[in-house]
Amino acid sequence: MAEFIPFSEDDKLRASSVDLVAFLQSRGEQLRRLGHDYKLIYTDSGGVHDSIMVRGNHWYDHKNQIGGGPVKFMREFYGMTYQDAMISLLGGYNRAAPAKNPIKLAPKKEPERKPFVLPEVNDNMRRAYAYLTKQRFIAPEVISFFAHKGTIYEDKAHHNVVFVGTDENGIPKQAHARSTLSFGNTFRITVEGSDTKYSFAHFGKNDTLYVFEAPIDMLSYITLHPQDWQDSSYIAMNGVYESAVLNALETHPQLDRIVICTDNDEGGIDAADRLRDILAENGFTNVFRECSQYKDWNEDLKAMNGIEPLPAVPHRRIELYEMTVGEALFRPHDIYKTADILNTAMRGDDFRYAAEIALSASAQLSKVFAKPNDAEKMFGILQRKAVTEYKAYTDKGKLDSKVDDLRIAIRDISKELRDNTACTKGEMRELAKSLFDVAVTAFRCQTELLLQESPDENMIETEEQSWTEISM
Repeated sequence: MAEFIPFSEDDKLRASSVDLVAFLQSRGEQLRRLGHDYKLIYTDSGGVHDSIMVRGNHWYDHKNQIGGGPVKFMREFYGMTYQDAMISLLGGYNRAAPAKNPIKLAPKKEPERKPFVLPEVNDNMRRAYAYLTKQRFIAPEVISFFAHKGTIYEDKAHHNVVFVGTDENGIPKQAHARSTLSFGNTFRITVEGSDTKYSFAHFGKNDTLYVFEAPIDMLSYITLHPQDWQDSSYIAMNGVYESAVLNALETHPQLDRIVICTDNDEGGIDAADRLRDILAENGFTNVFRECSQYKDWNEDLKAMNGIEPLPAVPHRRIELYEMTVGEALFRPHDIYKTADILNTAMRGDDFRYAAEIALSASAQLSKVFAKPNDAEKMFGILQRKAVTEYKAYTDKGKLDSKVDDLRIAIRDISKELRDNTACTKGEMRELAKSLFDVAVTAFRCQTELLLQESPDENMIETEEQSWTEISM
């Protein structure tokens, strides 16, 4: 680990302004240009991925639902500490010094946004209809319903099936095209100029909105549940467009019951948890989750039609985290020796033991102001809390970066323990909370370690899972 360097504000500005495209190309990373953006192609234990999009000094990982600037990229993708990330971006120690003449950045010129224009409509939709009915098993009457509304059609140039999102007045604002080929790489694209506040949808009169990852999932669900389906509302996020869901709820005030129907796999589970949190932040709490039996709703539909479906994929990270927390042992000890024990555990990278010590210390302090008088009983309560509050979509990043965060948290809690030798109940409550947070961070480190040691060999990588939204 690099020695501590007090980076100046100018250093921070320089690092945050680094052109990631040029920087990554200089490191030999593989980048593929798509319109104004670049797609980073990388390989890890799970295979080859292309979910990270880069533009200028910003990036976003659609698969893991995280993004940000250069420093965060270095920490998440390369597993660097903050210090090492800054040094790398600044070009070495010699660059990490206060500048005599702070740089002035020219205002960024955003690329001109092209107007939204729907692909030209073909004079028939034979290919699109055949694809949807024979390969996807969508009910013909469901396709006809949307075709008559003009929100499903076949384009003239490439014979893709086009799914259209309209505004409150029925005016097209967004479109997503999908190839009808049954072989090779499936082509999917969001038409440039699309307004992401809108997406392929149907709005009924009752209070329920069903939310899906993609149009095919939505049409499959309707085919599987045809009874009075038009009374309810349905929307496809096209991967990452939660803004369309929020806009739909705002413009259709009768909707107050939301059913999240994302895929029954790691990506779908993360998407559901993330969307639930976004909805809660916006005041929508009447939220439910409905899962397909197999990987997604179209796989359920395939199974009904005699085609072997892709199975549901358990969330490996969640399974390992719950196992790690559930197997933790209560380890009573002298509270004032907690810092020394934690630091000793970290010298041996014993994250499990560090988590047990921190959670045990939190339980011993919590029993003073909480109802249970038994510290071990409180330990069990805190274990359940650590599991129920866990959100895997927030637990991304490399092990080294997480360990760095854990060391900082232990350093801070060590100082708190030294400074609070005679605590009031209020101070004990805050100290117990800090110790609980240290325990959760350590549990996350242990989970990441287990994932590295035993990668999930049953992970299914399909065209639907490797979804990336690009505007061109």
